[in-house]
Amino acid sequence: MCIMKYGFDPIANPDAKILILGTLPSQESLRTGQYYANHRNAFWTIMEHLLGVQTDNDYEKRKSMLLNASIAVWDVAHQAERHGSLDANINSNSVIPNEFNDFLAQHHNIETICFNGKKAELLFRKDVFNSLAVDYQQSTFLILPSTSPALAALTLSEKIERWRIVTALLAV
Repeated sequence: MCIMKYGFDPIANPDAKILILGTLPSQESLRTGQYYANHRNAFWTIMEHLLGVQTDNDYEKRKSMLLNASIAVWDVAHQAERHGSLDANINSNSVIPNEFNDFLAQHHNIETICFNGKKAELLFRKDVFNSLAVDYQQSTFLILPSTSPALAALTLSEKIERWRIVTALLAV
């Protein structure tokens, strides 16, 4: 049985340069009200490593770390039906995407959109891309390996290396 799940507001400052998109919060994230709350998800570990900041698992510090680095985080789906937490269980026909034209108009420095895994990119291409204003379709889009524990084919070190492009883009 699929259950309708709802996403969170973005973590973002108006001067954000990079937007990282997931699909939809996991069960644990929904329970805690925090992005990437599953302790086995490597997102926060990767960000701390790349940005050189220790947050001691404090969510407010984690958000500040991203905001101070000009990184925004959001999800493709505002709501969707999904059983459990796996992206593979998202009913793609039920996805109602977030309002990206409004978001990007308010965050005009974002030139790069990074997808946290292939499913986020697939949902974005299916449900968002064609409705984007033409200017936003010219953004750079990068698919990064999922930080989810479901992607066990890569080690944490390999994920960190592939995510290093985020800090390289910030340095430009």
